[in-house]
Amino acid sequence: MKVKPLISIVAFSQRLLVTCSCMLLFSVIGEARTWSSPDGAKTFEGELKSYDPESGLVSVLLANGKILKFPQDKVSAADNAFLKEQGKVDANGPAPSASVVADIAQDKLLEKSDGKPADMSKPVQVFVLLGQSNMVGLGKVAGGDVSLENVVKNKSQYSYLVEEDGSWHERKDVRFVQYMQGKGMLKNEWMKVTGRTMGPEYGLGHPLGNAIEAPVMVIKSCIGNRSLGWDLLPPGSEPYEHGGKTQPGYRGTPGNPKGNGDKVEGEWYAGKQYDDDVEDAKKALADLGKHYPEAKKYEVAGFFFWQGEKDCGNAAHAEKYEENLVRFIQQLRKDFEAPNAKFVMGTLGESKKGCGGNGEKVFDAQMAVDGKSGKYPEFKGHVATVFTNPMAQGGSGNGHYGGKAEVYMDVGEAMGKAMIELLK
Repeated sequence: MKVKPLISIVAFSQRLLVTCSCMLLFSVIGEARTWSSPDGAKTFEGELKSYDPESGLVSVLLANGKILKFPQDKVSAADNAFLKEQGKVDANGPAPSASVVADIAQDKLLEKSDGKPADMSKPVQVFVLLGQSNMVGLGKVAGGDVSLENVVKNKSQYSYLVEEDGSWHERKDVRFVQYMQGKGMLKNEWMKVTGRTMGPEYGLGHPLGNAIEAPVMVIKSCIGNRSLGWDLLPPGSEPYEHGGKTQPGYRGTPGNPKGNGDKVEGEWYAGKQYDDDVEDAKKALADLGKHYPEAKKYEVAGFFFWQGEKDCGNAAHAEKYEENLVRFIQQLRKDFEAPNAKFVMGTLGESKKGCGGNGEKVFDAQMAVDGKSGKYPEFKGHVATVFTNPMAQGGSGNGHYGGKAEVYMDVGEAMGKAMIELLK
């Protein structure tokens, strides 16, 4: 056993304890890390409790239960980079969930898994996929140059999807579940390429599985040809006037725009798809062990959303897209009792600044909610919008990107990486 590291920990901790005051112990769930002096000669273990970027003051919980307070210049550049990444940490704020994201390099996110099961002592981290046809998945798995089979096996792309013998790789730490309105459960399996078509689930599921130190479950609950302004309209949406007509609010109909707050039997109503998709995802969570064997508990960690084609074809829906999108994000967190769940969405591949018409209105709305460049402070660090135009290969959402598997994989990978950054 090496004695030097132990002496360094004691000496460094004692020196900091002499120069820094202690605080009362408070409970925050987190993980210990190794801190070091600027020259790296001395180290100690401790869990970050608070950090104020303005004053530079840091407090760390030691293994002996004492809180160490010190200026950030007393620790290494690597520690300072870690603090910068965390941002302001409020010791008196609500306790965050235990960190489940590993410190993993970008190039490691797309490596093939070791095929081992996850640590089932940790809650399953659940990610819900919502949207319309391209989220459902119209990328080709087999047949022709654009298929996933061709780009993986003949172009040597996305090698993490296959075994050395060319068979599809199955990972035992990521579960893929799919529900669709009117069809019930379509898939309930370990993540592995199956079926004839695909969405972004393989591209985002593998990075999540590599980065998250817990079981992962991806639940896809959606159907094609659905708009946010009508089918997916979230609770709380009120009727409004557009072009001389009253547009229904949540659970309203053309004949009764206000609705009475209840589901409408025998008739389609505003928000019916929202109700059905949320209900299907909750079915999976209500019977957790059936959908993730041996799982006992879960946390809804995030939502993915890829949608907007149908709203572009309706001026009223395009006009209200931003307002509806903000409410959609907020309401999903309420309905799944996950106030800290992250949200990642992809733009339509054909859309970009200056594209004009309803498409630009929808695009601007999607960019407006981005936590970095958008205009909603509440979404900072919680919401990310992925600009998919460079990945679309000239295709469009309505054209389903020509069925090109590469588009679905590239968008999935980008969305998965964006989610991982938010989870950090």
